[in-house]
Amino acid sequence: MPSTAALIVAAGSGSRAGPGVPKQFRRIGGRAVLRRAYDALRSHPRIDEVRIVIGAGQEATYREAMAGCDPPEPVEGGAERACSVYRGLETVTAERVLIHDAARPFCPPAVIDRLLAALDTHRAAVPVLAIPDTVVRGDGILREIVDREGLFRVQTPQAFDTRAILQAFDGWRSTPPTDESQVARAAGIEVAMVAGDPALEKLTFESDFEAAEHRLAARLTSRTGLGFDVHAFAAGDGLWLGGVRIPHDRALRGHSDADVVLHAVTDALLGAIGEGDIGDHFPPSDPHWRGAASSRFVAHARALVEARGGRIDHVDVTLICEAPRIGPHRAAMRTRIAALLGIAETRVSVKATTTERLGFTGRGEGIAAQAVATVRLPEEG
Repeated sequence: MPSTAALIVAAGSGSRAGPGVPKQFRRIGGRAVLRRAYDALRSHPRIDEVRIVIGAGQEATYREAMAGCDPPEPVEGGAERACSVYRGLETVTAERVLIHDAARPFCPPAVIDRLLAALDTHRAAVPVLAIPDTVVRGDGILREIVDREGLFRVQTPQAFDTRAILQAFDGWRSTPPTDESQVARAAGIEVAMVAGDPALEKLTFESDFEAAEHRLAARLTSRTGLGFDVHAFAAGDGLWLGGVRIPHDRALRGHSDADVVLHAVTDALLGAIGEGDIGDHFPPSDPHWRGAASSRFVAHARALVEARGGRIDHVDVTLICEAPRIGPHRAAMRTRIAALLGIAETRVSVKATTTERLGFTGRGEGIAAQAVATVRLPEEG
């Protein structure tokens, strides 16, 4: 069976989707668009390798977007899409290649099957969709209707014999092509058409991202996790709570920075996705975590949620202590937790209570915290 590679083009600026990071690095359902495209292609049993082309200066953003997996070393693209594709193709060693837009994150396996089947008899193939709407020409005023018979919308991934498409690019002498099938046809290569899929719609505008979020939300099921942690007081002049340094006449004793709030949040997230507890991931016997910032634990738990294709909906924290007073610091804690989780502050609750002088917290011996996290994950099975 011929070897097959997938080449994901992710070098654009994505400005039409609005300000911020390029659209291929934006998150939908808690996972970067590029990461979703990568997962869809990498998981197909007929694809042997995946190459990714990114823009100059995008490597740090790329690493962040692909956190939680073992991504390929990126290829630096050029100023034009065609240049980016060509540079990526030069790294492909497989006999066949699927060239895909990163902004099409949902690639059904059946489309890949149809493309590879078409390559058994052709050197190129593309997925297409018929145009069901009336098509017209216009310049602000509606002009003549265009006969849509024989008209199709072309999608990606587009499939090619690797050597044939490289040679076609070498012979291209016109303006930058809009896609690779244009280059193939100019070289005399017959391009087969296979049925595309509405799931392959390209994310271009803000409304596209909103639609994608709704689509993903419909496929997620809600999970809840409970976290609880306790730390005793020790000598010191301040303590960490919810990622915020709070002046106090004592500190909290612990192997890390003893942030009882973030420890409870971490356990709640791990519990929601069935990934054990904080001790499984950060053993107190490991000196590497001595004095470590608990924000690292939360970031790890968040990454695990996102790696599962999940999203964090809400976190509710209750502190149990007599001192220090939590009220003056609650807003700062809420802001910090929201930032660590990558969610809006309106989805984080921080509150405090006492035990009416009862128990170890009532005697002022330490602080306890409990947290509840609501997470949505893709349906299993």
